[in-house]
Amino acid sequence: MSVALTAARRPQLDLEGALTLAQETVIRDTLPLVGAHIEEIAPTFYRRMFAAHPELLRDTFNRGNQAQGVQQKALASSVATYATLLVTPDAPSPRELLGRIGHKHASLGITEDQYEIVHEHLMAAIVEVLGTDAVTAEVADAWDAVYWHMARTLIAFEKDLYADAGVEPGDVFRTAVVARRVEESSTVVSFELVAAEGEEPLRGFVPGQYISVGVRLPDGARQLRQYSLSSAPAEGRWRITVRREQGEPDGEVSTHLHRTVREGDQLEVTLPYGDLALDTASSDPVVLVSAGIGVTPLLGMLHHLAAEQRDRQVIVLHGDGDAADSALVHELVDTVAELPAHSGSRLHLWFSRSMASDPCAAHQDDRLAAREGRLQITAEHLPEAAEVYLCGSHGFLQGARQQLAEAGIPEERVHVELFAPNDWLLPGR
Repeated sequence: MSVALTAARRPQLDLEGALTLAQETVIRDTLPLVGAHIEEIAPTFYRRMFAAHPELLRDTFNRGNQAQGVQQKALASSVATYATLLVTPDAPSPRELLGRIGHKHASLGITEDQYEIVHEHLMAAIVEVLGTDAVTAEVADAWDAVYWHMARTLIAFEKDLYADAGVEPGDVFRTAVVARRVEESSTVVSFELVAAEGEEPLRGFVPGQYISVGVRLPDGARQLRQYSLSSAPAEGRWRITVRREQGEPDGEVSTHLHRTVREGDQLEVTLPYGDLALDTASSDPVVLVSAGIGVTPLLGMLHHLAAEQRDRQVIVLHGDGDAADSALVHELVDTVAELPAHSGSRLHLWFSRSMASDPCAAHQDDRLAAREGRLQITAEHLPEAAEVYLCGSHGFLQGARQQLAEAGIPEERVHVELFAPNDWLLPGR
């Protein structure tokens, strides 16, 4: 192994500074090589790190994402993308990409010392995959500089998030009690949470934010999963809405919550974080576009708008599967129906599999409509000044973003949430 990588090393690099010209040249020259081996470097890194620190896989990292490889690709992509932006003239500031990662890290209680661990095993993985002939001292120095430029920026951002919350770095975990459990559909359950006895009341949040939930599984592992807050901010009360994740493998946390957690049970939760947050100071029209369980952060926004900004125009566009077994759709309909007619607010629903029941039927209101087929944005005549909030699966987001572009909505007004480890890579956050 190269001498330059035998120990974690943090260069004294100014947060506002740049790489040296020599480092930039090395990064440009080696980016194709590193990029071509990213999918080997990432699993090698995680294998090495988890062998040295099994507690990280057991208690911090999502084992389901690890099994599928998505988290591995996310980390590798973040470093390579950051390096690319650092050495590309006139590229956007790479720091702008890190806000979403910083919020996720804060919601997991990540602390500065953990960046040292990542550095040690990531750089060792690069050497293992590329070999010492390729990773010379100069190459090691340049990639060290990239890593610590990214890490120091994240560390500073996360320290600010912790300071804003009035807590020490990493001190974000609290104990909540399930005050109410509601079966929303055959695969979706909502949990209303309050603080456990002796704990401070649950804090307020910005509509659109999420919390991390930790559960202790039968094998002793503490697994964490992030869930959007699906209600409006309320005094001392949160609501999360959980879809049971079925696949290869099934979601460990969602399955545990569905099968075992009942009213009166305690849950480990974190303070709210997340950068897909409603601009509550604006009076511009709002367009909420979602599919399936992606409705959860947007429903929290809708409840806030209905309670606090009733004159603000709100257009809700939601796609789902079966109208008779769709979670939270009736709540969407009822909440939009509460908004004043003069605001111009409306809701359109699309169901891809069945329209046997119409969620809008109970309201004699022509602003509410349900249709069969796939969600269509381009025919909706959206306000030019609207801020658009978009949440759903990767495939849905790709199609929706294309439709929004065709509808003339500027990219900077589209704010996106994808429930996946690599969602930070999506532009228009």
